[in-house]
Amino acid sequence: MLLMKSLRLYWRSFACLVNMLVCWSCFEITLCLAGRCNHSKIVNRWVPRWSKINLRIFGVKLTAHGALLEHHNPVSGCDSQGRGRIFIANHRSGMDIPITLALVEGRCISRHDVADWPLLGRGAQRVGTLFVDRESRRSGAAVLKEVAHLVENSQGVTMFPEGTSHAGDEVREFHTGAFNAARRSQAQLVPIGIAYGDEAAYYVDDSFLDHVKRLAMLPNLRVAVEIGEPIEFGDSTAIEVTQFAHDRVQELVHRARARLG
Repeated sequence: MLLMKSLRLYWRSFACLVNMLVCWSCFEITLCLAGRCNHSKIVNRWVPRWSKINLRIFGVKLTAHGALLEHHNPVSGCDSQGRGRIFIANHRSGMDIPITLALVEGRCISRHDVADWPLLGRGAQRVGTLFVDRESRRSGAAVLKEVAHLVENSQGVTMFPEGTSHAGDEVREFHTGAFNAARRSQAQLVPIGIAYGDEAAYYVDDSFLDHVKRLAMLPNLRVAVEIGEPIEFGDSTAIEVTQFAHDRVQELVHRARARLG
């Protein structure tokens, strides 16, 4: 059993490295041929491909439902009016990021130290990941300003308003910062609920490296995702929409859990 887990870990680590190098190379070649002005379109073409391959490598059996999903294409990062969308989801695992990147066209927000990681950090910077230092108000304000800029330029952003990952299906209180930024730009909010079929997927107390190793050793991982209808602000305040969005994500998590059985 231990031998199988070790072999699975080494094989998946190698496969993920190859996947990153190949997709990154294809991304850079396509960018050179298509021009820098098409950067966001090329990101939205290659990042979902990279994510979907990683999910297969890790044995993730993903079931996704939602009215916005069309065939096998990610949900568009902008609405019919050309304004960017903000995707909001519960946060349970390091696997949340490739899952959401595979399903929606949204730039991710990551903790600031990831930018310094070998290879992965550089790749994240190249595709426009936003990095935030959660201990710095200045850093948080700068990221929210960038979110507003992206939305105004028809690009989507993916956020985890709980602020950090938790175990279980209970959705914790949302921070209002993301919703203030969304209200100022009148962006649509698209709620997402994620449920995992194995508690080993939760990222709580261990280091990120140990968390990824545990995920890599699992034979497979069942995940259900529910993508809800967009939420508009209208005349509602950011606080009112924050609570409504929280309740909507909680409802979608329960629905995703029911699909897992």
